[in-house]
Amino acid sequence: MQGNSARTALVKALVADDEEIIADSLAAILTHAGYETRAVYSGKEAVETALTFQPNLLICDVVMPAISGIDAAIEVRAKLPSCNIFLLSGRAEMWGLLEKARRQGHEFELISKPIHPTELLAKLASSASLQSA
Repeated sequence: MQGNSARTALVKALVADDEEIIADSLAAILTHAGYETRAVYSGKEAVETALTFQPNLLICDVVMPAISGIDAAIEVRAKLPSCNIFLLSGRAEMWGLLEKARRQGHEFELISKPIHPTELLAKLASSASLQSA
């Protein structure tokens, strides 16, 4: 992981999940890998924090109360078009919601829960827009 720290040192990652242990765990994994990371626990917090923190990366759970992860991602993308967004879900039925967002012109990559830390970091490392951050 040390080899990636120079590249990831410039990457600001925002993790949003209403399950605090998941948000905190993912944030800890990314911090350990060299990302500057914040964790929040709702879609509303994700949108608010994104405006001040200005992340290059948002990892957002799909199912959250009040504002869904998809709605939060759409708002963040509108305000920060260069932010790389990954939606996180442990539910197979979320593929339908993701497809609905795609038909409306919103393209997001879905990460299935649970995901092993090395698999998560590899997925992020292969993201073209993060490599140019």
